[in-house]
Amino acid sequence: MDLFEKCRAFTEAREAQEAGFYPYFIPLTDSEGTEVIIGDHRLIMIGSNNYLGLTTHPQVRHAAIEATEKYGTSCTGSRFLNGTLQLHLELERELADFMDKEAALVFPTGYQTNVGTITALVGRHDFVVTDKDDHASIVDGCKMALGEVRRFGHNNIDHLERVLSRLPDDAGRLVVVDGVFSMGGDLAPLPEIVPLCKAYGARLMVDDAHAIGVIGGGRGTAAHFGLNDEVDLIMGTFSKSFASLGGFIAGDDDAVHYVQHHARSLIFSASMSPANTAAARAALNVMREEPERIERVNQIAKRMRNDFRQMGFNVGNTVTPIIPIIIGDDMSTFIAWKALYEAGVYTNPVIPPAVPSGSSLLRTSYMATHSDEQLEYVLSTFEEVGERLDII
Repeated sequence: MDLFEKCRAFTEAREAQEAGFYPYFIPLTDSEGTEVIIGDHRLIMIGSNNYLGLTTHPQVRHAAIEATEKYGTSCTGSRFLNGTLQLHLELERELADFMDKEAALVFPTGYQTNVGTITALVGRHDFVVTDKDDHASIVDGCKMALGEVRRFGHNNIDHLERVLSRLPDDAGRLVVVDGVFSMGGDLAPLPEIVPLCKAYGARLMVDDAHAIGVIGGGRGTAAHFGLNDEVDLIMGTFSKSFASLGGFIAGDDDAVHYVQHHARSLIFSASMSPANTAAARAALNVMREEPERIERVNQIAKRMRNDFRQMGFNVGNTVTPIIPIIIGDDMSTFIAWKALYEAGVYTNPVIPPAVPSGSSLLRTSYMATHSDEQLEYVLSTFEEVGERLDII
């Protein structure tokens, strides 16, 4: 059997490209934040995770440029050896303060943060328990960890309790959930999860990639529920609200120190570039100085959720700026994506296995910098496409 036989047999993507229904890996010619240009086609962007619109903020841009001029383009080494800059340490101290935790540790990417933290903590004879809708980086971290994995139904607290109750009393236990789920825009029910973790002696890690900068005054899901002291570890990324690239884990100093010395994805990867580090610091500063951006993105999200529902679209249980337009059928989802794309609205079509079978959707998300005029155009275009394709 030739190893590459599977590669030759994989024809679906090429066939979709030839048919004009391939929505992935589309190169942007230019980007202005809320609008993008593809070739000579201008579209309103409602597929980005740039929730606060900081990728074009002058303070963030200037910080990245200044850091590049001072330190160059790369650290050319891992944090463990020669790749730690004073900038990294300053960012970690500021993040720990912002998240109201003892310590924070910065990783090159958010994906590596989850993989590194889970694999460092979950060893042989330990258990990691995850929501079935958790992000792929959590899933992969669990696969790589030496411990055993258990899953519970999405936000199903009764199922979580059954899982926890069956674990050995002498085993280490880590429950990992998304704070804001990246496809559905709904929240993990932390007020119910926290007491269960305490009752069964499990530690709790919350992936707040899509929550920091958005809810809880920008501090994430635990802060939103007033449970910051009850959540052991909070993970965040810089590729969303922070307008950069990288990730971090925040928690007790002992736990973060242990992860720092055992996370292979940190130790064996080059560190965050100076530009990315400085941009994330600047974005954090803007979050503190301009809280109206957080208020604005949530006002927009509330309006869009309400208007989509009134039109008859199925947006699930979202309570955040992530608003799924649930269509169900794969081909109908691609047809709707194409119609919106041609009309100048950029969405992200999501099909299984990223979502459950029969739940294909258009993932839309919103920025604090979207104008009312842009939002009006998005809504009117969705209504026209929805009626024409019999989606609403």
